[in-house]
Amino acid sequence: MSDVLMPRATAVWLLDNTTLTFAQIAKFCGLHHLEVKGIADGDVAENMRGVDPIAGGILSREEIALGEADASHDLKVEQSRIDHIPQPKRKGSRYTPVIRRADKPDAVAWFIRHHPEVPDAQIIKLIGTTKATINNVRDKSHWNATNIKPVDPVTLGLCSQIELDEVIAKAADKRRKMDAEKAARSEGPGLAPAQDTPAPFVPEPEEDRRRTFSADDVFRDFE
Repeated sequence: MSDVLMPRATAVWLLDNTTLTFAQIAKFCGLHHLEVKGIADGDVAENMRGVDPIAGGILSREEIALGEADASHDLKVEQSRIDHIPQPKRKGSRYTPVIRRADKPDAVAWFIRHHPEVPDAQIIKLIGTTKATINNVRDKSHWNATNIKPVDPVTLGLCSQIELDEVIAKAADKRRKMDAEKAARSEGPGLAPAQDTPAPFVPEPEEDRRRTFSADDVFRDFE
């Protein structure tokens, strides 16, 4: 597990501002190298703003220079000078500053497009929106529907990358279990293999068994 708080946003910044390889960025951010390639191609983390790891104190310019000079060099996270204070578990929906509340429909649209497996209840709890807003964005009846664009909630500052990854991982696990149970039910019990059954015995007619032949009948064919 990477120590980078916002791995995808950090990867976006490193791709835009350095010549580090996909493998170096992937290892530093704790991502798969194909995911980093997808970010570079614009297929992953669409519209995500990059986060400067130098300003965040997790990577130094000297370390980046070493990585750019040697493709085999593994980037090392800078030791934080501030002790980590664990965040208490939140109860209920998140409070969002007024300036950020207009961004919630964009985050809802991002979930609907990229992670439809996440239940509405989790979206409500994560970004502090409402069921009505989700329904309005989904059926495009929202008053600002023409201006809504899918944007990562982390980029909008509505949640942290850790919280987002946790919600997506739980929803994906639950979806896989449901799909497996559905597949098991659809298969049902198999048909028993057919068995060879001997033909029923048909007795010879009574009149044929009692039929007798005379000497004249036997020698008639030789005349």
